[in-house]
Amino acid sequence: MTAGAPVPVIETRALRKVYAEGTQAEVVALAGVDLRIAAGEFVAIMGPSGSGKSTLMNLIGCLDTPTSGQYLCGGVDVATLDREQLATLRRERIGFVFQGFNLLPRMSAEDNVAMPLGYARVPPAERRRLAQEALAEVGLAARSAHRPSELSGGQQQRVAIARALINRPALLLADEPTGALDSKTGEEILALFKRLRDDGHTVVLITHDAEVAAHADRTCVMRDGELHEGDEPHSAYARSASTATNPRLAVDGGDVHGERSR
Repeated sequence: MTAGAPVPVIETRALRKVYAEGTQAEVVALAGVDLRIAAGEFVAIMGPSGSGKSTLMNLIGCLDTPTSGQYLCGGVDVATLDREQLATLRRERIGFVFQGFNLLPRMSAEDNVAMPLGYARVPPAERRRLAQEALAEVGLAARSAHRPSELSGGQQQRVAIARALINRPALLLADEPTGALDSKTGEEILALFKRLRDDGHTVVLITHDAEVAAHADRTCVMRDGELHEGDEPHSAYARSASTATNPRLAVDGGDVHGERSR
């Protein structure tokens, strides 16, 4: 990296993850992944089940550690951090969005969004103010008092995104965020990610769906633990799916709709 160049939000160098290393059950989940994501990018990491994308997501999110290689999060080598420092990095620099929303059913939208601020010991009045701002950012200011059961699936995902944004993280990491939504609502959530990117957020989207990945500015395709950048999403996914162990994909000839329809 040249002097004065912006520090990438994510940089991995020869990142490798091996399960049951040295045994007959050894599985190479990541085989030397190099990845750079700059601030303000919207990047999709795509691949079928077993390709390594979930393992890569866990490493990027500091939820797991690599077997070898290096991961720099905002220029910080995460291998140099202890458990408490890793927890602080996750809380302050990474916002997580999951397919299942993970909202607490007895809490209002505002309280769900404000919850991470409790761990940061932010005063209650400030939590409420920041939660309202985050809900307004995703278009749900008027629903702040509603519980999850009183919200649609798309609204629940917006609450989850607001919660992920509450600490103003450098990185928004979304794992199959449209997987539990109908196509129209999914399009609305993807449009929200684009708006967040336009506002300066860095968004990394994990998906098996080429149509979802096509909304990103850049697509990286995982195949057999290796990362391939610059592939056209539909053709790359078809190549990957054709070699996957998923029997349904094999029967369907790698049709992306075969897996998404399950």
